Parts: sequence; C-alpha cells; structure tokens
Amino acid sequence: MKGRVIVSIYRFIPLLLLPLLAACTDQRATFEIKGGAHSLSLIRITNTPWAKRAEYFVVAARMPDCSRRHSIPGVDLLNARVEVFAPGDDAWILRQGSRMYVVETRTCEGFARLNATPESGMGPLMGTFMTRGDDLVFVPAPKAAAPAAPAPR
Repeated sequence: MKGRVIVSIYRFIPLLLLPLLAACTDQRATFEIKGGAHSLSLIRITNTPWAKRAEYFVVAARMPDCSRRHSIPGVDLLNARVEVFAPGDDAWILRQGSRMYVVETRTCEGFARLNATPESGMGPLMGTFMTRGDDLVFVPAPKAAAPAAPAPR
C-alpha cells in the first residue's frame, strides 16, 4: 500500500510544476520596414516569473532572401527600451540604454556592438521597442512635420 501512495504522488508532480512553466514568457514585437517581409523583430524570453533579466534576440528579415536571429546580451526587464535608428543602406542601429548595436537587412548576417556613436550619425529615429503593461510593442516615432509652404505674395 505504501508503494502505491508514493507512485500516486509522483504522478502529480508535473501538475505541481505546471504553474512555473506557465510563467515563462516569449514575447515578440515587429518593426515593419517595407511590409512584413522586410522587418526587424525583437524577442524577449523570461524563464521564471521572478526573473529580473531576460534573454533578447533581434531578428533581421528581408524575405525571401534572408532571415537571421542575433542574440543581445541579457537586459534588465526594467530597462527594456530599445530604440531603432536608420543610418541608411539597410543598416539599423539599436540603442538600449548606453549599449548600441548595428544590424543590417541586406544579407541579415551583419550584427555587431558599437563602442561609440558612428561619425556619420545615427540617422533618424524610426521608433522604440518597449513594454506597455505586460506586452512588448513597437511604437513608431512621430513623423516629422512637413515644412510649411510660403505664404502667397
């Protein structure tokens, strides 16, 4: 009888661990460059509900030619804003706090950490990956206002 009780308890262990598995998150947000086929996506993965850091990945895609996932070192969940700048030539600068990375979507292979702001500049801000409530979202930068037309004389 004692052996049957122990076997019965072991059957319920997976059910007891289920809340821990349900707390894992895999969130994604996408910046569509030229439609969904040309985009940058940010993926955030947390493994436990009490995690203070997350694993981050950026996916550079220009389908059907290329798609590649690059790892961004662990980031504090409270400082998870990632700004996207467009210096040109299908290159994108990602700035997260004081850290900057460059990723390209021509071949999707290029990805590197930048130690300083490029001499040619960052390019215009395209938007920001950020947390809203519990969701990871991409918020486009406000469009620059067109210059006012001169008044007729």
